[in-house]
Amino acid sequence: MSTIGLIGGMSWESTAVYYRLLNERVRALRGGLHSADVLLHSLDFAPIAEMQASGDWATAGHLLADSAIRLERAGVNCILLCTNTMHKLADRITAATRVPFLHLADVTATAIRKSPSRRPLLLATRFTMEQAFYRERLAAFGVEAMVPDAEQRDDVHRIIYEELCRGRIEPASKARYLDIVAAAVRQGADGVILGCTEITLLVSQADFDIPVFDTTALHVEAALNFGLEAASQAA
Repeated sequence: MSTIGLIGGMSWESTAVYYRLLNERVRALRGGLHSADVLLHSLDFAPIAEMQASGDWATAGHLLADSAIRLERAGVNCILLCTNTMHKLADRITAATRVPFLHLADVTATAIRKSPSRRPLLLATRFTMEQAFYRERLAAFGVEAMVPDAEQRDDVHRIIYEELCRGRIEPASKARYLDIVAAAVRQGADGVILGCTEITLLVSQADFDIPVFDTTALHVEAALNFGLEAASQAA
């Protein structure tokens, strides 16, 4: 199987989910003691979170491009950026490297198109919900992502950064997320995009009667499919 390059650490809580899912899926596919062939560069999230808050995306983009270059030089066959929000800077990575980059929004949109959902609610950081980079990428596939109202967005964002990124799982926060989704369903939402990896620590498909799109699981599956296809072509 091909070597998967991961740009992680944003936060490390979510990167741990990527690593676990990759290895669980490889074990399910190949059995025995098989595990994923992975190279991970885990960045320090604190300065990057400060760049996000201050709008210094240029410096953050430089850090991600440098990370991708290091992975490419190390011999990875594809690159995954283990964070939805930082896909705002995906073009910095693709401009700096030649190795295939698997875009999280494209993978998610493809899965949505295979489902009955066309107006899913996007739960994510404030940057992902309010800025156009992610929703426009989904729209290119015919997916009209809804977002919560301003007060709800504040709560979704706060819970991610102040709780989930710090390993805190609070029942009250889960209840708040469920209320936000219920309100969106009343307004026509027909699915839920878990558009921040840490959100999967709090809610899942088991909590909803409408389709849930776990971007992390979808990203992992796309990477493994890419790796298996590349390996078969090389054989």
